[in-house]
Amino acid sequence: MLHLENEIQELRDKLISMWDLVIKQLDKTEVSLRAFDRDLALEIQETERRVNAYELSIDRDCEDFIALLQPVASDLRFVLSTLKINTNLERIADIACGISEFISDTEEDFNGDIIKQMDADKMLSISIEMVKELRESYILENTKLARTVYKRDKMLDKLNEVASYKAIECLDMYPDQRRQTLHILSIIRKLERIGDQSKNIAEEIIFYLDAKIVKHKKKDKEELI
Repeated sequence: MLHLENEIQELRDKLISMWDLVIKQLDKTEVSLRAFDRDLALEIQETERRVNAYELSIDRDCEDFIALLQPVASDLRFVLSTLKINTNLERIADIACGISEFISDTEEDFNGDIIKQMDADKMLSISIEMVKELRESYILENTKLARTVYKRDKMLDKLNEVASYKAIECLDMYPDQRRQTLHILSIIRKLERIGDQSKNIAEEIIFYLDAKIVKHKKKDKEELI
């Protein structure tokens, strides 16, 4: 029993370390976007390899955990949720890397007014808050805290929905910076996906702690009507 508990703790610690690295990637992305720091953007791309290495290592550990220890009940839910959270975190890091490529590959500094008018900075801040709060909820085993990301995900969806209209306004206002406007619109699309990935992580935390599969609940209810 003690061996199983030690294996769970080691897996938790490794996932939290990966989480910390992904949050650093997002924090650097925010600084890089606000200051248009190309060197920092390149650093984000370089660090992406470490995130990928974490993902592969955690995947292997989870497979060994299942094969060798044959967990049941809450231990099985733990390892299954760890596998999925691991994948979601890697995808969030991929998105941060993709945003950094827009910054590093553009010769002219982004226009801060376009970023603000299209709410790209606001969406990035919300995204980072979501990932940080999910880490906290995982460590504290607090499903109430995990559920707070749903509201923020809806905020990201609404900002994403109106982004196209704001982009048209910016294209008219800054005709010589059309390429930038389109790049910022692409960044906004990526940030909306961080909201989706964060929502997936929240569902896995709730699944592990409450033994509830939240994500299909609404769909099943609709099918029964």
